[in-house]
Amino acid sequence: MRDSLLAQRKSSEGARHIIEDAPMNEDLVRFLKARLDEEADLARRCDGDGCGEWSAHGHTVDFCQVELSGFHPTIALHVALHDPARVLREVVAKRRILARHVLSPAVGDPELPWDDRHDCQFDGDPWPCDDMLDLASPYARHPDFPRRA
Repeated sequence: MRDSLLAQRKSSEGARHIIEDAPMNEDLVRFLKARLDEEADLARRCDGDGCGEWSAHGHTVDFCQVELSGFHPTIALHVALHDPARVLREVVAKRRILARHVLSPAVGDPELPWDDRHDCQFDGDPWPCDDMLDLASPYARHPDFPRRA
């Protein structure tokens, strides 16, 4: 995609300013996919035998294979909330959102967006759209977070 945008940059004098943010767009999508891959991998490793859902009972978290006690009840609930099966469902849902909200570049678009700018193919908002930024916001302090996002 980046190569095609660079080729369009060379061939489109009037649209030169539009493509300046293209690397950030690709970087943001790659960054989000990498974080989702990491979360899914970690969740799979935490539930190697598919034993069932984690649950909290007072000061104890039942991890299916073992129970650990000594947690504050609120922390036990929080830990149980990160049950691997639920995390994997959340990753799938986020991937569907990511797949819907793809870049629709202004250059070469037969229905040139308003203001001659990149937009989101799903909702027509400026790219990256608010949903993409919302997906990225929990990772804002990650060392690989694209700084121009």
